[in-house]
Amino acid sequence: MDNFTKEVTGGIPSSLPELQPYDPAVNHAPRRRDILTTDEKRLALRNALRYFPRQLHGVLAPEFAAELRDYGRIYMYRYRPAYEMKARPLQEYPHRSVHAAAIMLMITNNLDPRVAQHPHELITYGGNGAVFQNWAQYRLTMKYLSEMTDSQTLVIYSGHPLGLFPSHPDAPRVVVTNGMVIPNYSSQDHWERFNALGVSQYGQMTAGSYMYIGPQGIVHGTTITLLNAVRRLKPADDSTRRSRLFISSGLGGMSGAQPKAGNIAGVVSVIAEVNRKAIEKRYAQGWVDEVHDDLSLLAERARAACRSGEVVSLAYHGNIVELWEKFAEEGLWADIGSDQTSLHNPWSGGYYPAGLTFDESNRMMAEDPDRFRSLVQASLRRQVDAINRHASNGTYFFDYGNAFLLESSRAGADITDGRGGFRYPSYVEDIMGPICFDYGFGPFRWVCCSGDPADLAKTDAIAAATLERLVNDSPDDIRQQMSDNIHWIREAGHNRLVVGSQARILYADARGRTRIAEAFNEAVAAGDVSAPIVIGRDHHDVSGTDSPFRETANIYDGSRFTADMAVQNVIGDSFRGATWVSLHNGGGVGWGEVINGGFGMVLDGTPEASRRLRSMLMWDVTNGLARRSWARNSGAVAAITREMERTPELVVTMPTLADDDLIDEIIRQWAVVKRIKN
Repeated sequence: MDNFTKEVTGGIPSSLPELQPYDPAVNHAPRRRDILTTDEKRLALRNALRYFPRQLHGVLAPEFAAELRDYGRIYMYRYRPAYEMKARPLQEYPHRSVHAAAIMLMITNNLDPRVAQHPHELITYGGNGAVFQNWAQYRLTMKYLSEMTDSQTLVIYSGHPLGLFPSHPDAPRVVVTNGMVIPNYSSQDHWERFNALGVSQYGQMTAGSYMYIGPQGIVHGTTITLLNAVRRLKPADDSTRRSRLFISSGLGGMSGAQPKAGNIAGVVSVIAEVNRKAIEKRYAQGWVDEVHDDLSLLAERARAACRSGEVVSLAYHGNIVELWEKFAEEGLWADIGSDQTSLHNPWSGGYYPAGLTFDESNRMMAEDPDRFRSLVQASLRRQVDAINRHASNGTYFFDYGNAFLLESSRAGADITDGRGGFRYPSYVEDIMGPICFDYGFGPFRWVCCSGDPADLAKTDAIAAATLERLVNDSPDDIRQQMSDNIHWIREAGHNRLVVGSQARILYADARGRTRIAEAFNEAVAAGDVSAPIVIGRDHHDVSGTDSPFRETANIYDGSRFTADMAVQNVIGDSFRGATWVSLHNGGGVGWGEVINGGFGMVLDGTPEASRRLRSMLMWDVTNGLARRSWARNSGAVAAITREMERTPELVVTMPTLADDDLIDEIIRQWAVVKRIKN
């Protein structure tokens, strides 16, 4: 038995593993706030020790207490596995269920240091998007997956493996929930406290659902967003601006996709990042072209690139506020602007204020959190003022779903429109909602479980050929999306998008996803692809997420603050054939601001997989189309109508449009009656 198999099947070892030194070369999570009372700290230690036999508590209790004191959390660093953390070929995972082995592959990919933002703290992206709360949970989960059968289901509560329960082959192998708390206990402080106690976690979206595929997972959506943002712009002066200028921030987790997407979209990208290690990772991976420290030289470089028509991505090691301000001083106005700091987590490393170094911020957020909060809000006000200067000179600025508008408004920045809304749109309001989601297009993704790049190339070709067949009879309102995605998948290999597992993403509607998945399953059955394929999606999709400031921002019937769609989606996926499902509180815009869910499905070449994919993928898209149609979104009305024509069993309640003149007259009459009564 090799060491990897031995460690996985052994779970939590009965004897103490050797204590591993803290590695300063790794990008670690910042120290968290000391938020627990003395009694709560006792409770946190009791909670942590319950994973281990009593004879080890004398060693582990002071060790865990030191972690809680020094880092604000108990990560159980001693139990971090000695083996290399990465996605391995499927057959290397010890298993009784192929489906469980595929889930192990996805988990280890989420924690691969090339992929994860803070791998030793089990955080994949977004500053706090966790796969597990501690290494005991990881070890126990991997053990359960290695020994479970297709007649059992593993239940995960916010990283904690509750246990294996009897089920049946058509049930999900794993059901995950993350951060599901009573609504009145869903503030940022509640998350800090529950997470420090070890009883809940922030799973982000694809971190806690084991579906993250590195920055590629968002690069396609960012590319689509930038392409369509450029299409909204007025013609540029070719003498000074042959390439469009895009300014944003963040090169850490998902934000690291921005420079690559900018290159694919054909713009000059200038992206600020305060964390040197994050910049070095993206530069080494080829996801950013140049790194700059001097703002004056950077402005000259960006101006020259725009004038010459160059396509290039420029990282700035420094604060985004100073970047916006400097370019405004230079009269170097952005064509497109956004922000991808992790403002869902503004007080614990998601946003670094101007005027402090990276290290100074990390110390202050733990030692003087009230002052740090004040500096973050002052910095947001400065940033918005600079963005407003750019916007008054023609910049198209959009919120990229990171709660920038929301947190800026809470900071008192000049960001509102005076009518209860914001002066800038969410990218979902202007682009992703009306162009993609309302027509059923969303981030379909897959992972080749062989780990073989040749298999990924074959799946790229299958997906491209499938879309090319479908585009021939596609209606005009989705032809641009079809064409963009065909171009994307044809160029995917050339763009060197893979980081970690052999994975790919493209945007497709229900018909496209189903046809591609069917073709994949047939290729596995025929042996053309050498191992099973995992399909899934980002939670950021047509049906997967209820988020009033992002995914459902273009729902205008008053229901965007409800969460029926996301919850129903997970329930429906679970009994229609998903291999695993997850439901989360938080993701993108923050804890308490969103409910979202996802799935994974293993295509193993069997007829059962074919039956499941047809049933589940249809529901996974049409649920959201039906909801968006009921909200009177015209694109969704058209898309769900077409789907009902193709699928006689699908019967959706359709809206009747009211006469606005009639309603206005009734409201006018009410006002008259009210004046008379008064």
